[in-house]
Amino acid sequence: MGRRRAPELYRAPFPLYALQVDPSTGLLIAAGGGGAAKTGIKNGHFLQLELINGRLSASLLHSHDTETRATMNLALAGDILAAGQDAHCQLLRFQAHQQQGNKAEKAGSKEQGPRQRKGAAPAEKKCGAETQHEGLELRVENLQAVQTDFSSDPLQKVVCFNHDNTLLATGGTDGYVRVWKVPSLEKVLEFKAHEGEIEDLALGPDGKLVTVGRDLKASVWQKDQLVTQLHWQENGPTFSSTPYRYQACRFGQVPDQPAGLRLFTVQIPHKRLRQPPPCYLTAWDGSNFLPLRTKSCGHEVVSCLDVSESGTFLGLGTVTGSVAIYIAFSLQCLYYVREAHGIVVTDVAFLPEKGRGPELLGSHETALFSVAVDSRCQLHLLPSRRSVPVWLLLLLCVGLIIVTILLLQSAFPGFL
Repeated sequence: MGRRRAPELYRAPFPLYALQVDPSTGLLIAAGGGGAAKTGIKNGHFLQLELINGRLSASLLHSHDTETRATMNLALAGDILAAGQDAHCQLLRFQAHQQQGNKAEKAGSKEQGPRQRKGAAPAEKKCGAETQHEGLELRVENLQAVQTDFSSDPLQKVVCFNHDNTLLATGGTDGYVRVWKVPSLEKVLEFKAHEGEIEDLALGPDGKLVTVGRDLKASVWQKDQLVTQLHWQENGPTFSSTPYRYQACRFGQVPDQPAGLRLFTVQIPHKRLRQPPPCYLTAWDGSNFLPLRTKSCGHEVVSCLDVSESGTFLGLGTVTGSVAIYIAFSLQCLYYVREAHGIVVTDVAFLPEKGRGPELLGSHETALFSVAVDSRCQLHLLPSRRSVPVWLLLLLCVGLIIVTILLLQSAFPGFL
């Protein structure tokens, strides 16, 4: 796999830590920030994705002010966004509507992105902000907020919605999982899941919750009851002198199997060594949580993981800034850009396969977005692996069958 360059889609005036893509509107939401100071920079950016002359581009549509709080993680459920900000979870609602004609911006951003829309006249609203541009109106408002972590140095590290978006789960540095109603943020469940920090969690469609922590454990829960522990080395490599911990976990569909479910995890060395051992990807059966396949994903420490909507692809980011796309079924690497960012990749997200996704994807098979502390959002496109259209293959097959029948008829007159 040789070096290649990934196109820079957007550059923010602050470090980027999290992103989400809304399938219905095609909005890319990138957030971050840094420092407990009121800098005047609004660090929640809503970007409008457009396909222009066959190339995907992003323009700044709206900036949301989180004041002194940096947004470290995001989860999306319809028009509701859950943002992990320090020790709190903030819910926001955004609404986009098509409008007739061009209108001026009622509230927006003073900072300039690579393609910020012109003619902005910023103003502030206490409860929310509204932007109108080129026929698209976007309104963002703060809903409820709640403290979700209570350690001595509290930080919410992950947030996740359940399958029907009625609940969300949070995890952080105190090792507790807390489950909240949406949108009231009334707490319905709280339990100690790990000794130390929770690195990631994932909610399955059957209500099972998977958590991974700094204590080297990965656990499956049904509410607050432990179902099983994951053991990735049962059918994989063993290292007596190298302890590993789970870094990330995600559920994914099984392509062409509507009822199928897979769990994917990333394992990284617990300690950094001069000659780093490899990191590993593991695919698990989503019903019995037995490991199905484990493969090395290189010697760069993996920092983040995402699964495409259909469960076909896995996206990885590393602490050295590299980005990769894997086939979920075989765990084979299809795409790799070494040090695309040059610094830790903080989040990756696939372009949705529904809504506006196919329109924005164009002729490519999938698209992965990555963000990093270098303030850049990059685009990673996987070209279609089908060199011959399916309809042409079918036509060739039909033609081959007809030719075979004619040859048989000429050789054996009584064949038909």
